[in-house]
Amino acid sequence: MNIPHDWTFKTADVAGEFDKHVREQLPWYDLVTGAITHFARHYIPHGGRVYDIGASTGNIGKALADVIADRKVEFIALDNSEEMQRRYTGPGTFLLGDATEFDFEPFDLSICFLSMMFMPVIKRGPWLLKLAAKVRKGGAVLVFDKCLPRVGYLSIVLSRLALAGKTAAGVPASEIVAKELSLGGVQRPICESELPLGCIEIFRFGDFAGWIYESK
Repeated sequence: MNIPHDWTFKTADVAGEFDKHVREQLPWYDLVTGAITHFARHYIPHGGRVYDIGASTGNIGKALADVIADRKVEFIALDNSEEMQRRYTGPGTFLLGDATEFDFEPFDLSICFLSMMFMPVIKRGPWLLKLAAKVRKGGAVLVFDKCLPRVGYLSIVLSRLALAGKTAAGVPASEIVAKELSLGGVQRPICESELPLGCIEIFRFGDFAGWIYESK
């Protein structure tokens, strides 16, 4: 991929290479996709409503396709990139728009997979609280994202774990550096204090983690 100076998902080059690129940069991407599918099956009722926030080309929707069809689920994929919309191959309805400005209907499950870190810092904490307020009883919000490093030497160890994963996947060092520099000012890792009270951590690899919020 031709790494842009300022990272964006809105160019044809990035969107066209996204599926390959994300698996090179995040070797655990398919593992987490499988984990999301596992958790999702436990919170999606027959006739339920599911939002995939930051859907890109439809990775999550395709992984959940059988559940969506069997349980007659209303599946809404939301993304702000027209180029991703053109390449969307998942099920359900694709809506083009800014998630922080979107008027969500009550839902049973929403999935934020690597999307909050690209939202404005000033908006995303309050936005997530509003999103959690729309979960129907028995439903959940899944958040998998990059988070701020923990304090001390451990933060260095965790960051190097992510780098080791990329190099083990065969990503050239020059591409890793170019991507990291392009993310400056565009990607802001989330802070755990931005999550709603009651979130439980269910995944961690390096600087990336996953949480679930349940509506009881």
